Amino acid sequence: VQLQASGGGLVQPGGSLTLSCAVSGLTLNPPPIGWFRQAPGMQREGVACISATGDPTDYARSVRGRFTITRDNDKNTVNLHIDGVKSEDTSVYFCAADTSAGSEKLCFLHDIFYDHWGQGTLVTVSS
Repeated sequence: VQLQASGGGLVQPGGSLTLSCAVSGLTLNPPPIGWFRQAPGMQREGVACISATGDPTDYARSVRGRFTITRDNDKNTVNLHIDGVKSEDTSVYFCAADTSAGSEKLCFLHDIFYDHWGQGTLVTVSS
């Protein structure tokens, strides 16, 4: 399974941004996907996740109400839409897949559950 995150860039505070995760190499059902971020000097943080079918989803408390995760299994993509961007959203964002057996109906925000990771995409919030 390969994952490729894209859509990062420079965005002004208060603006919006959509990150995309392209998933390839799937041989079975689509896996749960998580979005994580890591700022310089900080631990990696799970911000959103989505189950194989798209429901349920979960969000970190720090982003709830501003981040929306969706998926299109026909296109093998998972998007993370960010509204009301804040300076603290500046990070490298990663998407990851949980391909463990029996994981399809749930998703988790902790990175220990994810076994395939993509390269990150940098989001910089600045005016």
